[in-house]
Amino acid sequence: MPLDSRSLGAALNENLTLHSALCRREAGAFVQALQGGEDVLVACTQERRLFVELAERSGLTKPGAASYAPLRFVNIRETAGWSKDAAMAMPKMAALLATAQLPPAEPVATVSYKSAGRLLIIGELGAAEHAADMLGDELDISLFTQGAGGTMGFAGARQERRYPVLGGRIESLTGWLGAFELKWSRNNPIDLDLCTRCNACLAVCPEDAIGLDYQIELQRCKAHRACVKACRVAGAIDFNRVSETAVAAFDLVLDLRATAAFSQHALPQGYLRWDGRDAKVLLQLRSLVGEFEKPRFFAYKQSLCAHSRNQKTGCQACIDVCSAAAISSDSQLQRISVNANLCIGCGTCTTVCPSGALSYAYPRASEQGVRLKTLLGSYARAGGKNAALLLHSQQAGARLLGDLGRAAQLDPATHGVPARVLPLELWHTSSLGLELWLTAIAYGASQVWILLTEEEAPQYHEALRSQMAVAQAILSALGFQGEHFRLLHSRDARDLAALDLDLRAPAAQGVSRTASFAVQVEKRATLELALEHLMAQALLKPDAIALPALASPLGGLLVNKNACTLCLSCVGACPASALQDNAQSPQLRFIEKNCVQCGLCVKTCPEKALTLLPRLNLSPQRKEAVLLHEMQPYACVRCGKPFGTLRAIEAMLGKLSTHSMFQGAALERLKMCSDCRVIDIYSASDESRINDH
Repeated sequence: MPLDSRSLGAALNENLTLHSALCRREAGAFVQALQGGEDVLVACTQERRLFVELAERSGLTKPGAASYAPLRFVNIRETAGWSKDAAMAMPKMAALLATAQLPPAEPVATVSYKSAGRLLIIGELGAAEHAADMLGDELDISLFTQGAGGTMGFAGARQERRYPVLGGRIESLTGWLGAFELKWSRNNPIDLDLCTRCNACLAVCPEDAIGLDYQIELQRCKAHRACVKACRVAGAIDFNRVSETAVAAFDLVLDLRATAAFSQHALPQGYLRWDGRDAKVLLQLRSLVGEFEKPRFFAYKQSLCAHSRNQKTGCQACIDVCSAAAISSDSQLQRISVNANLCIGCGTCTTVCPSGALSYAYPRASEQGVRLKTLLGSYARAGGKNAALLLHSQQAGARLLGDLGRAAQLDPATHGVPARVLPLELWHTSSLGLELWLTAIAYGASQVWILLTEEEAPQYHEALRSQMAVAQAILSALGFQGEHFRLLHSRDARDLAALDLDLRAPAAQGVSRTASFAVQVEKRATLELALEHLMAQALLKPDAIALPALASPLGGLLVNKNACTLCLSCVGACPASALQDNAQSPQLRFIEKNCVQCGLCVKTCPEKALTLLPRLNLSPQRKEAVLLHEMQPYACVRCGKPFGTLRAIEAMLGKLSTHSMFQGAALERLKMCSDCRVIDIYSASDESRINDH
């Protein structure tokens, strides 16, 4: 498609010069632009490497640098130009270029790793030695034998022992890059440190219980002990050796076993598995020596966390969804604990967190909000209509869209990415959630789609689907027609035809007036701003919108007044200040806007009198403290001062009236306030005292 530099420049408020061969005969113009000191944005990613090399040769960046700060790239060829809608793609190109010109995310705290190259290889000994040989001498390698070998094509250990070999039963393997810890039991009669691999024990064993990993299969051994005699000189075999636990530290782990040592979807960094075929795994290991840093992707505010109060567990959505097993419950501190070394930065925990206690830090929510406003605003100002926001990952998602663009260029049956579909690249597709999806709708998007590939853990799919059900329920009840949220699934080129069809879905109804608010630091504040704007634009005005119970961060609370005694334990358990008391009167009050539906109040209530009500209340009262329950106060029988509720005192008297410790005056004291109770005890003549003799 021929580019209209004048129209595109007008949309971007810039004077643009059209180049047709910037990466070839016009490369001098690119170098000149760099030397001018201005930031340069290249709207094609195919020749990224060439442009970086040109910057290096010009002395503007160090050779080998991954990038040059004033030099950035955006792909408008496969995502806009190579499409059957290319003639209508100018607003989309303007939006993509305007977004790419935004400053990079502000730096955040980092997480450091240090690896000296201490590598543990776990597997059949022959295969482990073969892998060690392929890795060369750069790594300090130890092997942990899991049998002689055979299944991977390597029949046992070699006679020459080049690497330390460990053996026994593995009890645990924990840690991450630079900090793995292996615990195992030395429970085999053959000490691999003393063994000289002379094979004398194998020759004399009548049961063939000793393999070429030089360990005894105790199930087959019949206690002839001929091997002990054969090994008298080396003294490596001792059936009376006491089993002991050993611990060793490693920087890297290569696992050759069929079953991984870790059960989570996202394996720890520095732990790799190898099937004996893909040499990329071994090359990756060799690159993991040195010091490394990654952003600390999350921020945690315990004061907002709805996980635990008073030994009761409420919300644990982040724990359940984490694919890296990086989040756990800290029962002593009544909070969650996030292991930054295991965190992979997917951000799904921040998406499912109802209170905003966990937030995504790199980039921050406010920075993502600026990207959304710039992308959608630029598209609309350039004349674009019915924008569909397509969230995709930087790796697999970007490759799929590139493949789809190339297919549209070559295959008449392939449409390509439509002109109204605006791709937005993310570190991880599940790092944006409900509040930013609704914000995108408020900013003018008609739909929000998420492209999922095989990168995402299975639980992410369900988490996103549940959150989308909440968002769709809100928009549908407000009268906005159509499907506004959808998950698109594509594995690779096999699914391009289905993806091509999905991207041509009809537009849904959006807002008539776009919002101007900025995304806030606090998740709930952003959600409220988006909801207020959508409710103001609503075509329907229901009193309340029922929401799915599984994932709703919004809702009310029902109180069984016949069961509630106004003990107010729920008030102390509420982490969001949604439940409140009244210092002047026995009352339970509730601010629905604050409720995160964590369920801590329900689990804390001793009378089981509370029930969550997932919904969006559209009445103005949702922001006010409304009275849920009140009760007549109970007056002290001695001084008349109110000190409890009538129902609570009566319930206590009924339960304790038959107890031997609460008879006569003792039962009567339960009707008194705390001050009068003490006075009555010390003024009663028949009371026994500790100082009586």
